[in-house]
Amino acid sequence: MENKASLLIVDDEQIALRNLEHIMVKEGYDVQATQSGPNALRLIEEKRFDILLTDLKMEKVDGMQLLKKCKSLYPDTEVIVITGYATVETAIQAIKKGAYDYITKPFKLDEVRRLVKEAVEKVRLKQENALLREQIENYQGKVKIITQDPEMRRLLETARQIAPTDCNVLIHGESGTGKELFARYIHLYSRRTEGPFFAINCGAFNEELLGNELFGHEKGAFTGALALKKGLIETASGGTLFLDEITEMPVSMQVKLLRVIQEKEVLRLGGTSPVSVDVRFVAASNRDIQDTIKGGGFRQDLYFRLNVVSFRIPPLSERKEDVSLLSYYFLKKHAAIMKKEVNEISSDVIAILMNYDFPGNVRELENIMERGVALSNGNAIELAHLPEDIRELSIRTFRKKEGKIPSLEEQEMAYINWVIGEVGNNKTIAAQILGIDRVSLWRKLKKYGIEGE
Repeated sequence: MENKASLLIVDDEQIALRNLEHIMVKEGYDVQATQSGPNALRLIEEKRFDILLTDLKMEKVDGMQLLKKCKSLYPDTEVIVITGYATVETAIQAIKKGAYDYITKPFKLDEVRRLVKEAVEKVRLKQENALLREQIENYQGKVKIITQDPEMRRLLETARQIAPTDCNVLIHGESGTGKELFARYIHLYSRRTEGPFFAINCGAFNEELLGNELFGHEKGAFTGALALKKGLIETASGGTLFLDEITEMPVSMQVKLLRVIQEKEVLRLGGTSPVSVDVRFVAASNRDIQDTIKGGGFRQDLYFRLNVVSFRIPPLSERKEDVSLLSYYFLKKHAAIMKKEVNEISSDVIAILMNYDFPGNVRELENIMERGVALSNGNAIELAHLPEDIRELSIRTFRKKEGKIPSLEEQEMAYINWVIGEVGNNKTIAAQILGIDRVSLWRKLKKYGIEGE
């Protein structure tokens, strides 16, 4: 996934085009701009953009034609249309053809910023879900958790036992331990296995967007709500909904979720008639929920509703038996994906990995193996293919070691700096690994004076 979202702006009015280009570049997007509809058509055919921001009324090739072409080539690209002819019919026509939203001239720059930001978040979410589906469904064919660790085996056995009971589940574990994969495992062995499985990160949206994603809205519920939208709770009926980072959910939203669990019905925004739903909830957090409850950030009654059965996924540092097994599993996986004849890991590499604490857990190990496969020119991953910090075993892993123990701020600063370096300065992926949103990451970078983009 690219760090900067790519944006194509099309408007035959030069002043409007330059204003939009200037403000979007300032917002940090990778921007291309053109006054020509035919040129825009050529650009769309040559390259996929995350967002298309286009005027509707243009000569030769208009915005509707660009919308149609863009959606036919790249269904996941979001299109925002600009119109000086603010009729409801025009807006509905664009929305029906797949536009994300529309703005009218003269437009307010704050409105454009907001719409583009929301559209980018939607594109990123779809990309992440597509990648997850590819990794789990296309490559493996089914949900598969690789382990020979006795504790993990016990957890999996318990998961298979409780899966058919339909009770709600709460999963604890550090970032990167595989909480979502564990939730999919429960779904696989449940009576809902033929039903849908949806996942949402509660920390990835603001309150308004999260509410819309979970509960949906009725047509006309707010400005721009031109059609009924079913939320994830309603869409997941008959299946399982995985609520990742549940402690990031606003308290006001927790009240609504509690009612859904109790009454087994959901009320869309702007609706008056509840809709019956049949959903199993699996929630997860990398934080101590009891501490969050004491701090007033999480409702105790919701905790009791979700915590019918709980699991703690151990970090990879407590599963040393799995390091070699998982290393070869990821080696085989990424060698197949990259079509490379890499089938061995040198004993020196295994020895270093066995002595490494993996602050990023299983996700970090997979990244290391993927990197090794990509860099290898032979049939084995060697020391030279590991990140330099790991090769030298000088990385701080932020667990208790001999000698001076660094302060919490020193640990956090060094770890954030290391994660950003490991993912090629990609702030979006770094934030995911750290288990925080990009805004929180930006604040920490500013606090510690770490250079950002």
